Amino acid sequence: MRAIVPLMAMSGGTMIACACKSIVMGRQSSLGPVDPQFRGVPAHGILEEFCDAHDAIKRDPSKIPVWQPIIAKYTPTLVGECQKSVDWAKELVGGWLKSGMFKDDPDPTIKAQGIVKGLTDHAWTKSHSRHLSVKTCKEELHLTVEELEEDGALQDSVLSLHHAYMHTLAHTAAIKIIENHLGTAFILAVAQSPSER
Repeated sequence: MRAIVPLMAMSGGTMIACACKSIVMGRQSSLGPVDPQFRGVPAHGILEEFCDAHDAIKRDPSKIPVWQPIIAKYTPTLVGECQKSVDWAKELVGGWLKSGMFKDDPDPTIKAQGIVKGLTDHAWTKSHSRHLSVKTCKEELHLTVEELEEDGALQDSVLSLHHAYMHTLAHTAAIKIIENHLGTAFILAVAQSPSER
């Protein structure tokens, strides 16, 4: 099974792509970091903030009044939930890489660990919205990537389908379309008021 990424697969989309045997990407395609979010805030960011507060207060207890209002905005269990989310994302992606992309590799664990580290390293990716190019995915992360431009017929088919879906999503109430090769589809649409129809 291949994941075909005509434009971008971010976060959860990257996780799904890592479950496949290979990822088809074009020159304009990108993957994104695997970066769990809580209300739009990266779990890594929350963990880093708590560590910074802990270290600063340990070095100098007079910093407590500075950090208290910052840390007070979080619920008591949030740090633990953030750590669990980060750990679970790593576990899922690592397991999928080992059972999919690197299933036939003599040592799938080593390859999977390197990729998981790269995709979840907030210090390297820096942002949830960072775009990882086909070159980065192949040469730095060592994912199994097929370049879309190498097969002109496939490229034409993929881009035609992609543009048809983008047109549908831009000009109808549909916000999500899931369809299989048997013609079965799930389409999620937003409700429209009579004046919008």
